[in-house]
Amino acid sequence: MRIFNRPSAPTWADLSTTDVAAAKGFYGGLFGWQGADVPLAEAGGYGMFLLGDRYVGGYGPCMAPGQPVAWLAYYQVESADATAAAVTGNGGSVVAGPMDVFSSGRLAVFADPEGAVFGVWQPKEHQGFGVADQPNSMCWFELLTRDADRARTFYRAVFGWDCDTEPYGGSEYTEWRLDGESFGGMMRMNEDFPPEAPPHWMVYVQVADCDATAARARELGGEVHVPPTTIPPGRFALLRDPQGGVFSIIALTETHP
Repeated sequence: MRIFNRPSAPTWADLSTTDVAAAKGFYGGLFGWQGADVPLAEAGGYGMFLLGDRYVGGYGPCMAPGQPVAWLAYYQVESADATAAAVTGNGGSVVAGPMDVFSSGRLAVFADPEGAVFGVWQPKEHQGFGVADQPNSMCWFELLTRDADRARTFYRAVFGWDCDTEPYGGSEYTEWRLDGESFGGMMRMNEDFPPEAPPHWMVYVQVADCDATAARARELGGEVHVPPTTIPPGRFALLRDPQGGVFSIIALTETHP
């Protein structure tokens, strides 16, 4: 994710959870993140994860009945309202907003035509990630969907992304690009995925040692859903935090751009 905090690029990720205190303990123990609650009652318990003194993501309590514990990927936009029109005009739907967040910016949450949920952020005072593409920070956003052709058409129309698709195992893999720089990908969900698994966006955190981080996640009460596995960019694993939030980690090879 060498391109971020610019229009159409990744800009933020936050966790909605049923236990904020436990989440701060888990991610603090795993990645060294510190939690800083926003000191306003109107913030509803929202806070920032910091790596050192730089923002790496956010957290907050699940607000709606039945809302799943999940990470949400956000993309920067110049206008959340114009993006809402583009989303609905291309078969997507509005989940929340657009709405102002104090003087920080304006956000909206959408679902693409297959139901994968993502957010957009129109920055004002809060510009997005303070650090990304470094160990213990976000490095990749990945869409898992059953209709990759429809997704390519939708996201090109909404964000203007370029893409390149290659065969991958029994499926295919697409890399999303802006100005020639890759920042995320897309995997077509084949028969290996449970039929009840919905299309979704996955966040990846870069780590120095995938195996050690997966082992540490278990020690902290998390689960390893996909054990450390070597793939072309490096070594990755799929983890689940104790409250159910799913995310991936990856230790990149030195030769991976």
